[in-house]
Amino acid sequence: MKASLFYALTLLGLTLCGNVFASATLRCGSNLVSMDDRTLEVENKCGTPISRSVVANKVVYGYYGERSEVPVEEWAYGPRNGMYYYLRFEGNRLVDIDSKRGG
Repeated sequence: MKASLFYALTLLGLTLCGNVFASATLRCGSNLVSMDDRTLEVENKCGTPISRSVVANKVVYGYYGERSEVPVEEWAYGPRNGMYYYLRFEGNRLVDIDSKRGG
């Protein structure tokens, strides 16, 4: 009983982790874009986005307490098989990938 419960919970955990990692990547042709990629890397792999906008500036604090502002950009790609992909960058680093059907 305990072994089957352990295996069931392990399988459930792996399934949930697989969904988390799937949303942290975007396939562009034969290339793969992942979290923490730079804007230049994404544009080289996926091409020019259909929409690109600076939505805000974010205040960040460095290791020694220094304060600086970084731009927050949102890029849109699509439609690819009816899906639009929205990428969010903070300080030229990819921090979020979202997808929606039909725009």
